[in-house]
Amino acid sequence: MIIHQFDQTNSILNTFIAEIRDVEIQKDAMRFRRNIERIGEVMAYEVSKTLDYKTAVVTTPLGTKKTSLSQDKLVLCSVLRAGLPLHHGILNYFDGAENAFISAYRYHANNDDDFEVVVKYFAAPPLDGKILVLTDPMLATGKTLENVLKALKSHGTPKQIHIISVIGSRAGVEKVERDFPSNTHLWIAAVDDTLSSKGYIIPGLGDAGDLSYGIKL
Repeated sequence: MIIHQFDQTNSILNTFIAEIRDVEIQKDAMRFRRNIERIGEVMAYEVSKTLDYKTAVVTTPLGTKKTSLSQDKLVLCSVLRAGLPLHHGILNYFDGAENAFISAYRYHANNDDDFEVVVKYFAAPPLDGKILVLTDPMLATGKTLENVLKALKSHGTPKQIHIISVIGSRAGVEKVERDFPSNTHLWIAAVDDTLSSKGYIIPGLGDAGDLSYGIKL
């Protein structure tokens, strides 16, 4: 796996990460969503540098100009509901991409810390020969992306996979590195070292879905 970890280089992205972590600033749900969206925009720009390009000619009012345009077909797949702001940010840059959505939640069968990730709702176009961009803001245990990958196999084999996450754990990064093809790109803004006994990232930022859209039952 090819890992791009953004917190190892100073950039404006550090400001967005600091604000979504800040317990006071994150009380503003609209600002939280917008910061996640901006992170998606930054990462989409970086992903665009890895795509295949071809020469095209653009006609202007005064003549013509050669330029390079991406020829890859992209499918953006987000994990509901926390992935929606990140998805929107990426879609701002890849506005011609197809879209897929999948629901995944933690099921605690014995009401203890152990859990399985259950996938229910799933809608996606064919994936054969396309660039698949998986977006999930919190890469905690890696179980969600493992199950999403299994569900997506019924829709074909993508040309390449890009995973875009905001904050991950060291254990989660290592798991997706084992589960996904070796040519997969992981784009992640920050990696924290610790997981709680319940599988939450420490210090992390809390529940990204709740912070974006409100507390669920």
